[in-house]
Amino acid sequence: MSSHESTLNFGAMLTDTSRLLRKRFDQRLRFTGSTRAQWHAIFKISKAEGMKQAELADALDVEPITLTRLLDRMEEGGWVVRQTDPNDRRARLLYLTEKAHEALAPMRALADDLYEEALHGLDKAERDQLMHLLSRVRTNLSKGDDHE
Repeated sequence: MSSHESTLNFGAMLTDTSRLLRKRFDQRLRFTGSTRAQWHAIFKISKAEGMKQAELADALDVEPITLTRLLDRMEEGGWVVRQTDPNDRRARLLYLTEKAHEALAPMRALADDLYEEALHGLDKAERDQLMHLLSRVRTNLSKGDDHE
């Protein structure tokens, strides 16, 4: 296999694997009445409650208007509360509700089960190597245009 073919296969493999992971996650989320985008937001907020909407938009790599619509639905569903930032009345701070806090552990368990399914058949050394290699790929890509 040529270097070019290997590179094309790499991209296709990452894309397809990511798609399948998202599809499986969506299948398992159906019972919650929530979406993957909402759960991704909940997980991000749980790591930094009181974060600004703009910070969450950056963390999720979505446009602010898209996030506003998502947060509207999440607020209506009782998952998040938005409060005005006392230091900047234009900014909104995000907090999880008790409902969201109570759902975090079961959702983490669902994600852990899915990851275990995805990694089935890989021993600890292979899992560690996979994570190490993917981390290196991510580091290479996070350098931006440094390679040009």
